[in-house]
Amino acid sequence: MTVRYQRRPSSVVRIGNTPLGGDCPIRIQSMASVSTMDTEASVRQAVRMIRAGAEYIRFTARGEREARQLGVIRQALRAQGYDTPLVADIHFNPAAATAAAPNVEKVRINPGNYADGAKAFGETTSATESRDAGAEKIRDRLAPFLQLCKKHHTALRIGVNHGSLSDRIMNRYGDTPDGMVASCMEYLRICREEDFHNVVLSIKASNTVVMIRTVRLLVQTMDAEDMHYPLHLGVTEAGDNEDGRIKSAVGIGTLLADGIGDTIRVSLSEPPEAEIPVARKLLSHVLQRAAHAPIEAPDVAQLPPAYDFRRETHTVCGIGGDCPPAVISGRSHADFAVDASNRPDFIYTGALQTNALPGAARSVPRIVHAEQWENQPDTYPYFSAAGIGQLTQYHTPLKFVELAYDDLNDTTVNLIRQDAAVVIVWRGRRPDHLGEARLFACRLKTAACKAPLILRRDYRETDCESLQIQAAVDFGALLVDGIGNGIMLCDEQIEAAVTDRYMFGILQATRMRISKTEYISCPGCGRTLYDLQTTIARVKAATSHLKGLKIGIMGCIVNGPGEMADADYGYVGAGRGRVSLYKGKDCLCKNIPEDEAVDQLIQLIKDSGDWK
Repeated sequence: MTVRYQRRPSSVVRIGNTPLGGDCPIRIQSMASVSTMDTEASVRQAVRMIRAGAEYIRFTARGEREARQLGVIRQALRAQGYDTPLVADIHFNPAAATAAAPNVEKVRINPGNYADGAKAFGETTSATESRDAGAEKIRDRLAPFLQLCKKHHTALRIGVNHGSLSDRIMNRYGDTPDGMVASCMEYLRICREEDFHNVVLSIKASNTVVMIRTVRLLVQTMDAEDMHYPLHLGVTEAGDNEDGRIKSAVGIGTLLADGIGDTIRVSLSEPPEAEIPVARKLLSHVLQRAAHAPIEAPDVAQLPPAYDFRRETHTVCGIGGDCPPAVISGRSHADFAVDASNRPDFIYTGALQTNALPGAARSVPRIVHAEQWENQPDTYPYFSAAGIGQLTQYHTPLKFVELAYDDLNDTTVNLIRQDAAVVIVWRGRRPDHLGEARLFACRLKTAACKAPLILRRDYRETDCESLQIQAAVDFGALLVDGIGNGIMLCDEQIEAAVTDRYMFGILQATRMRISKTEYISCPGCGRTLYDLQTTIARVKAATSHLKGLKIGIMGCIVNGPGEMADADYGYVGAGRGRVSLYKGKDCLCKNIPEDEAVDQLIQLIKDSGDWK
C-alpha cells in the first residue's frame, strides 16, 4: 500500500469573503473576551486578533440586544478597513441567534441548549416519546432560523461540546462520543432536509482523547450518509501557558495529521490574540508533510483504523505491558540537571563517556551506546540496527535497539523475538513520521513481536513554544492511537530538564500518565464576570502540588459544570463578583463572594479528603 498525508475532502461554506473547506486554506480563528455592549473594547480586541492573523472573529451574545450590537461592531470595523467575518456564539437563547443572523457572517449554536436543554421533557415521558418530541421541537425552532440564514447568506456552525448535551440525549447515550455525534447529526439532517448546506461542524472536549475519538466518529458517520461538511477543530478549556499549548497541539494536531479539519481555534486562558501565533505554528508543523513523497509499503495490505494499532507487549524492567509509558531523557550533550518533580525513568547519554552521573541524576538508570557499555549497575546498552547481531553477547535484563521502518525485516524481528530483554526504539527518518510509525507498529503487530516500543524524536529547536507544539503533535498523535510504551524527546538546544517536563506534559495530555494537577480552564468571553487569568494563577499557586487532581476554572455557567465534565472540583462564575464551587457535577457552595472563593475551594478539597 501507499501511505501519504491527504486532506479530507469537504464541501465549501461561504462565510463572508473568507470561504471555508474544499481547497481553501485551513483557517485560523479566535474569540473575543469582552462584551459586545462595549463597542470600543470589542473593536480594539478584534483589530488585535485580525492583525495577529485571525481569519474569523467570534463574539458571545447572551441576548438579543448583545446580538444586534454585533452589527454595530461590524460597521465600526468596516469603517476602519477591516472586513474579517464575524461569528456570533449563542447558548440557551434561540432568539439571540435570530437577532444575530442579519448582523454577522456566521452563527454558532449548541445543540445541547438551543432547543431542548436539560429536563426539557420531564422524567415521565418514555424514551421514544422524548426522542420524537425532541426532534419535532428542534425542527420547529431550527427550520425558520435556517431560512433566515439563507436570506442573509449567513453560515451556521453546529457546535457540540462534551458535557453540555441535552437531557434527552444524555438519557439515551450518556455523556459519550456516540451521544455527541447523535446530537450533531440530528441537527445536520434537518439542515439537509431544509436544503441548507452552508454548515460547519465542531465537536469539542477538554479531554483530548474524547475529542479526537468523537471527531473521527463524526467523520465516519457523515461519510456513511454522504455528508462532507467542513470541520472546526479545538480542545475546549485547554488552559494556559505550556499545558494549554501542549494539550491543544495533541488534540488539534492529531486530527490535522489525519487530514481532518478546515479551521482551528486554540483555546487558551490568555488574551485572544495570543492564540493566533500558537495556531499558526501548529498548522505550519502539520502541513510540512503535505508536499513530501509517499511511503511505499508493498508488504502491508491495509493500515488498521485508528485505535486498532494497540498490540500486546511484555514487560521489560518496567517498560511495556500494563506499565505507564516510560520517559527517557536525552542527555548526550552533558546536561545532567534533573528536576525532582519531572524525574525521568532513564537518562540516555549516547556515546558520552560518564562513569557516574552527577547530583540528582545519579539515581536515574543510564542508557549508553553498546560500544561504551561496561555492565555497571543500572546501566543498559543501546544498539543501532547495524549492531543488532551482537545482542546475544550482552547479558543484561534490558537492552535498547534503535530501528527505523526500513530496518524491520524477518531477520531483525526474529532476533528481537528471541531476546526477552529487548526494547525497540523507533526513530523515524521520513517527514511523514506519523505514517512511518503506523507502518512500523503494524509490522510489529503482524509479526506477533511483543517487544515494548519507545518513540524517539530529535529536534533542533531553540524556541520553547515551537518545541512544545511540534513534540505534542508528533508524540501525541501516536500515543492516542495506542502506539508506544514510552517516549524519548531529544533537543540539544534546550535544557534537558525542560524537555523532560514537556514529555510528562504530553503524556498527561494524552491521558497516558498523570504526573501533576490538571487545570481545565476556559479562555473567557463576554460572559465572564471576573478576572479569569488572575484567578487561574491564584488557584494554581494554591493547588499545583495536588498530583492527579483535575480542577475546572470556568468563567460562567455555559462552560461549567457541564463542560468541565472531567473535573474533580470546579470554580464557576455565577454572576458579577460571585462564584459557585463544585465537587464533580454537584454544586456545594453557591454564589459566594469572589474574594473568598479560592480559600473556600481549598477548604472544600480538604473537607473531601483530597488535600495533601
